[in-house]
Amino acid sequence: MSSNITARRAKKHQRGNAMNKTSAAPHPVLGVLGGIGPMSTVYFYEMITAHTKAEKDQDHLDIVISSRATTPDRSAYILGESNDDPFSVMERDAEMLVRYGATVLAIPCNTAHYFYDRLQRSLPVPVLNMIQLTVRTAKAGGCQKLGILATSGTVASCSYQRMCAAEGIGCAVPSEADQAALMNTIIYGQIKSGKPVDLELFGRIADGLKAQGCQKAVLGCTELSLIKRDYGLDDFFIDSTEVLAKATIEACGKIPVGFDF
Repeated sequence: MSSNITARRAKKHQRGNAMNKTSAAPHPVLGVLGGIGPMSTVYFYEMITAHTKAEKDQDHLDIVISSRATTPDRSAYILGESNDDPFSVMERDAEMLVRYGATVLAIPCNTAHYFYDRLQRSLPVPVLNMIQLTVRTAKAGGCQKLGILATSGTVASCSYQRMCAAEGIGCAVPSEADQAALMNTIIYGQIKSGKPVDLELFGRIADGLKAQGCQKAVLGCTELSLIKRDYGLDDFFIDSTEVLAKATIEACGKIPVGFDF
């Protein structure tokens, strides 16, 4: 009788050791610092799910999402139109994601990458750099001059311009009038407001970049990624949301499928 009990205890001990060994290796967990804006966060999550090679639920990424829609406007702060600093909100939410178990973070907002260096220094886990990934993708595709379609905050912060210089490629931004139209009419007046996009206006802005010698243009605002989703765009455009989604899937140890770059 006692020998049976001892044998059962030994097996239980062995199972416990096996479980400890299994749990010793951390399973990748993606933290999405979102809500900036809300619809682009939804699209980013949908894109990751649709493009991860999976045959069952358990093959997908483990993801925790913060969608803080009340995060202060990034462009307004960068342009000096508001003193409401978004960084403290972003930092608090990022720390919350890490406490919840996130081992890598992604921010599906180009403008928010103005705060990237500060945020990365404050966190114990890596934060994927959407702008660096996008510029490197453009360069790898043979682009020598990249057009920048982004919020006025992103353009003013020179986030893409500095990254292009660091990667050794040229870049161009829309004219002052085209940038105002892109920001005020298309991004804020239409996409963020849930209204149809003026594709003729968008096309004219893109043509302005082509006239400056750009071989490609980045959809450097996640709201602009929704134009590609809803209306379709040709290969002149590089979607920063797609670039981030592919890199995120790879960073979490999964296989991305269905991307054309």
